[in-house]
Amino acid sequence: MGQGGSSEAPHLTLEQLSQTLAHRFAQKCFSPLELYCFNSVFRSLADSESGIRYWSETTLCRFLELPDALGVGSVLFHMASYLGAFPFPSHAPAILTHEALLKVVTLLTERYGAVVKKRGRETWLRELYRSLAVYDRGVRQSMEDNQKAKGSDKLGGPTIAGATGAQGFAIDAPEDDDEGEEKDDDDELVLAALDSMDAIEVFKHGEQSNVHHSIIPTDNLLKLVELLLLIAPIDPQESLSTFASQLPDERVSELRETANVILSSFGVEDNPGVTYRTFNTVVASCLPYLFDGLNPLFEHFLFTKDFDLAKRKPDATSPSVETHPVIPPPKVVIKAEPILRESGDILNPTILNQLSFFIKGTNLFRRLRPLYSGNTHGFSMGSFEKHVFNWRAPSLLLVSGTLLPSSPTNTRERTLSDMLPAKRLQSSVSAFDTSNITLTFGAYIPVPWKLTHKSCFSDSNTLLFQLSPTHDVFSASAFSTDYAYFNRPPTHPSGVGFGSAIPHQTSAHNIHHSHPHLSLGPVSLHLDDALEFGIFTHLAEGGGSFHSSQLPCRKGKDWQDRFEIESLEVWGCGGDDVAEAQRREWAFQEREAEARRRINLGTGDVDADRELLKLAGIIGGSRSGGSM
Repeated sequence: MGQGGSSEAPHLTLEQLSQTLAHRFAQKCFSPLELYCFNSVFRSLADSESGIRYWSETTLCRFLELPDALGVGSVLFHMASYLGAFPFPSHAPAILTHEALLKVVTLLTERYGAVVKKRGRETWLRELYRSLAVYDRGVRQSMEDNQKAKGSDKLGGPTIAGATGAQGFAIDAPEDDDEGEEKDDDDELVLAALDSMDAIEVFKHGEQSNVHHSIIPTDNLLKLVELLLLIAPIDPQESLSTFASQLPDERVSELRETANVILSSFGVEDNPGVTYRTFNTVVASCLPYLFDGLNPLFEHFLFTKDFDLAKRKPDATSPSVETHPVIPPPKVVIKAEPILRESGDILNPTILNQLSFFIKGTNLFRRLRPLYSGNTHGFSMGSFEKHVFNWRAPSLLLVSGTLLPSSPTNTRERTLSDMLPAKRLQSSVSAFDTSNITLTFGAYIPVPWKLTHKSCFSDSNTLLFQLSPTHDVFSASAFSTDYAYFNRPPTHPSGVGFGSAIPHQTSAHNIHHSHPHLSLGPVSLHLDDALEFGIFTHLAEGGGSFHSSQLPCRKGKDWQDRFEIESLEVWGCGGDDVAEAQRREWAFQEREAEARRRINLGTGDVDADRELLKLAGIIGGSRSGGSM
């Protein structure tokens, strides 16, 4: 398809059209300074063969400082070779020439918006999928045999060193039309790009690739997710060696374990890879910021350490000297504050980066302050309230534990079971031996905590999520506003919850006569008032304060996980100013409480004085006569 395949096609060759698009990107998507830096970086490291200057896989991996321990170099080079051929998939894998690499940087830094404006993010994700995908030979073997018999698999391709082969990626092999096949007739990113060059006929004459007959191999996606977990907090001018200069085996194992949890969202246990439908659904619902780390990583092409604005332009008689950037290109940035000040029982740098895949990193990195830890401050509602309340900013609650047995084994478990419906839903963990599986759930609360006497608190920005053994996110629904509650004794049943209405309040003297029923929402998390047990409920029908799971592997499934809490912690999302405001508020309330304790009405009877103060509403009820 070198000339478009039709007399109606443009007179320009596909190579010329590809160069035109690269020039359009250069003009519209980069500043002159950025373009100068990119040109300098490319020239200084490019290899040359047969008069063509290009980057090899080794050069790309060395420039980006990709750690060998993750083995992700070939995956990233595969992506770049595909995106370098944009918008002509039949030319993939592309040689990473100046124009091809410029298109890679444009797409992976998401600067294409100046040229491609129509549904950019959605169709950009499709191009990203294609850059990772391969043709599913297991499903399409018979079609491939037919194509070989017809000779339709013979595509011209690059043979220069640094390219991966003489044939385009198998995903891009042209296919015969099949009845019932779904076509990508609305490939708007490619369509808009070609339209910007008045080259729409090229698109019409076969420059499409059908994503519905391809998969991303599980191992390739695993390696990429490991890299994305590592680089999530990276800044545009920050060297990757800051995070990967030393990767001990423990850190690599931690990255791989978390990456496997994330991959479980794609249902890879039952499939050889990830299809486009699954990829699109999971990323959109549970991992919207998964690829954000690629943006600052590839912006390294737009900075050089040797560029000096004070340098004067040489005159015509002066010999031209080509400058060479030093790797790593970005400047050394001295951080005033670490990404995470200290690790908790649950939260560590890897889990923090996992959270940044669905909570914007600007709300997390260098912003988290430990407010409460059950293992440090004690598992009690009073201690929880003392350390969490008066934090005037968003917060994160994380809880982890192990599954309870199907039948209660002691009085405490039996009491919990009696509070729940007799019919028990199955657990989400299908393995026979669940003793070593840790369940981790959490919630993002965008508003300050408060006691819920009559109604729940928080708003539609609240998130309920699961971090292990499967990664899942349950966004808030407009159907109900029962997002969060905090009920402490003597209200019964009491506890901390998300997604359920405030538990029915039973007076204290009736507690011993009957077990109050705990009504849980369709998608909800409840922690009992002793912070000893947790219950996560998921009903596929939804209809509550949070949407049901959007994961294809969980669609239509009901489950309930009852677990014994091992770790519980709350982290404040805010700076030192918020922490100082909380400290001042607690100090004020402590002084007020002390003043109330010392009030003397002159009766000479302290107990009588306190009873009068209670009648006046000054102490008692919801107010504390002493320190909380």
